[in-house]
Amino acid sequence: MPIQRPPAPPAIPRSRAALFSAAALLLAVASGLVPLSARAQFSGNSGNDLTSSEAGADVERVNGQSAAAAANGAGSAGATTQLRQPQRSMRGGDQAEGRTVTAKPQRYEPSEFERYVQEQAVASQQPLLTQDEQGLPQGPVRPIRRFGANLVTDDAQSYAAQDPLPVVPGDYIVRPGDVVNVTIWGTVDGDLQLTVDRAGRISVPRVGAVTVAGLRSADLADELSRRVGQTFRNFHLTATLGQVRPIRVFVGGYVQRPGSIIVNGLSSVLHAIMRAGGPSAAGSFRDIHLRRGGKEVGVFDLYDLLLKGNRDTDQLVQPDDVLFVGAVGPQVAILGSVNQPAIYELKPGETLDDVLHMAGGFTPLADRSRVAIERLVDRDTGKVIQLALPAHQRDALATGDLIRAFSAASAALPQIRQNEHVRVEGEVLHPGDYILPPGSRISDALRAAGGMTDAAYPFGTEFTRESVRKVQQVNYDRALRDFETDMAKSQANQRATSAEELNAQAASAQSNARLLERLRQIKPTGRVVMQLSPNATSLPDLALEDGDSLSIPQRSSSVGIFGSVFNTGSFIYEPGHTTQQYLALAGGPTRSADKGSIFMIRANGSVISAQQGASFWRSGNDLNGATVEAGDTIFVPEELNKSTFVQDAKDWTQILYQFGLGLAGIKSLGL
Repeated sequence: MPIQRPPAPPAIPRSRAALFSAAALLLAVASGLVPLSARAQFSGNSGNDLTSSEAGADVERVNGQSAAAAANGAGSAGATTQLRQPQRSMRGGDQAEGRTVTAKPQRYEPSEFERYVQEQAVASQQPLLTQDEQGLPQGPVRPIRRFGANLVTDDAQSYAAQDPLPVVPGDYIVRPGDVVNVTIWGTVDGDLQLTVDRAGRISVPRVGAVTVAGLRSADLADELSRRVGQTFRNFHLTATLGQVRPIRVFVGGYVQRPGSIIVNGLSSVLHAIMRAGGPSAAGSFRDIHLRRGGKEVGVFDLYDLLLKGNRDTDQLVQPDDVLFVGAVGPQVAILGSVNQPAIYELKPGETLDDVLHMAGGFTPLADRSRVAIERLVDRDTGKVIQLALPAHQRDALATGDLIRAFSAASAALPQIRQNEHVRVEGEVLHPGDYILPPGSRISDALRAAGGMTDAAYPFGTEFTRESVRKVQQVNYDRALRDFETDMAKSQANQRATSAEELNAQAASAQSNARLLERLRQIKPTGRVVMQLSPNATSLPDLALEDGDSLSIPQRSSSVGIFGSVFNTGSFIYEPGHTTQQYLALAGGPTRSADKGSIFMIRANGSVISAQQGASFWRSGNDLNGATVEAGDTIFVPEELNKSTFVQDAKDWTQILYQFGLGLAGIKSLGL
C-alpha cells in the first residue's frame, strides 16, 4: 500500500525564514547552549542552503560581531557543505543483526530404491570388469544416485561464506535492519551508511528522517533525491543497499534439517532449501511450495533449473516465509548407454520419452532401436520387457521401473560382417596398416601392400592373430598355475635325512621360484605356424581377422646354436648341412648336456625334437641327420637331474645296507 507522508508545512518567505534561522543560531551561541564550533551534522557555510541566500546580510545588520563569528566558525563563503556520518547507536527501534549459524554437512544417505538400482548396476557391469586372483571384480563402478542429489548435498559452510546474490535486484523491498549507502556530491558532499530502524526510517544529516521501508531498491535514489532536494540544491546522489539484514524462514516437510533457519536477505527458495540440507531420501525435488501469510505464492521444481537452467519460479524469500517440501513422487531408473544414468522423479503424465530427455538422450554408441524395462512386479519371474523405439516412446512408466539402454558396439558383429584391420610389414612394397572389407584373405592383404619383394622369405613369415594370443595367454596362465601347484606338492612331500639334503632342497626351491618368476614374464605372441616348405614362394591364403599381423622377413643367411654347447652363436648357413655338422661347428654338446632332448626351431615356427616318437622300446628322432634350413635355431638343453659318482655310490650303499638288514631279520626269524 502507498506510504502516507505528513502534509508539508505552509511556506515561509525566504527572507523571514533566513532571519529567524540566523537569529535562533546566534541566540543559542550567545546563551552558551550550543558551542560556536558545534558541527553535529554538518560543517561549512550554509550558503548553498535554499533558506540561507539572504541570511548573511540580515544577520549582519542585526548583530555584526555575532554574524562575523558565525561565518568564521562555519567556513568561508562558497565552500562545499560536508555531511558527517552520524554515530550509530542501538536505539529502541533497532535490532541487532542475526548471526548465521552454519550447519555441519550431513552425510548423504541413499534411499532403498537407490541401493537396489546400484546393486543392479554392479551386477550388469560385473562381466565387463577385470578380476583379481580371487575372481572378484576390480575397477570403479559408477554410483547411481538421484538426479540432483549432488546439488543439494554441498557443504553448508562453504555456502554460508558466500553471498548468494552479490548484486541487489531492483525489485528488492527495503526492510528494517538493511544498510543504505548514500553518496552525495556537488555543493554538498557526503558518504553515508545509514541503517533502517524498526520504524522503517533512515536519518539523513541536515535533512532528517526519511521513510524507506517498503520501497523498491531501484526507487531509493529518487526518493532520497526528492527529500534532500528540499534542503540542498545543485547536487548529485546515489543510493544503494550495502548490507542486507538476515531473515528467518521456516522449512518443513521432507528435508534433511527441518525447522527455522537464518538466511541472507537476498536468498531465494533454492538457497533456503540448500541451507536446510536439501530434500531427504523421501523428499521431492519437484514439489517445493512457498507459503507467505498463510497463502501459497509459488511452487518450485528443481528440475526446471537442473535440466533447463530456468529459475523463473525461484522467488526471493521474505521474513517468516514457509517452505514445504512434499513427499517424493514416482521414481524410475535408467542405466546403460545414456548420457546421465540416474534415478529420476516423475510428474503425472510423463512418459518414457521424457525420461530419455532427462537422461540427456542416448550416447553416440547407443542402440537407439530398443530399450528394456524391468518392472518390480515382474522381479520374481525375471521377466524383462523389450520396447521398440520410437513406437513405444510415449509409453507410461510405473514407479520402480528400471530402464536399460544398450550399446551397439559392446557386442561383436559376426566375423563375416567385420572390417579387417591388419598390419603388413617386412619384405613388401608398401608396408603399413590396412582396413580391408569383410571376408578378406592373406592374398588380399599382400595385394594391398603391393606384393612381396624379391628378397622375401615366405618360409620364415610370422603370422600373429589377436584372438589366438588371448587363448594362448589363458592356457599359459593355467599351465603356470598347475606348475606352481606341482612344485608346492613336491616340496611338501620331500623328506630330508641330513643337513646336506636339507640345503639341497632349499636351493632347489629357490631355483624353482626364480624359474617360475621368469616364466611369468613371458607373454604369448599369438603366432600361427604356417605349414610351408622351405622353398615356398607364396603363403597359404587364410581368411583374415581383425587385428591380424603379417611380417615377412628377408631370407636369412645364418643358423643359431644355443644351449649347452662349447660355443653358442650364429653360423653361416650352408645348404644341405645337418644338425650334427652345425653342432660340430659349435664344439659339440658339453658333458652336462642332455643329448636326448636336443630340439630345433624352424624358421616357420615349427619344432623338431629328439623326444618326438620316443617310447619305452625305442628312442626318439635322430636329429643328427636332420637337414637344417636358413633361419633355423638348434637348442641343446642342460641335464637337470644330474648327480655325481659319490652321490650315486652313497645312494647304492644305503640301499644295500637296508637290503642286508632285511635278510638278517628274515634269517633270525627262521623263515
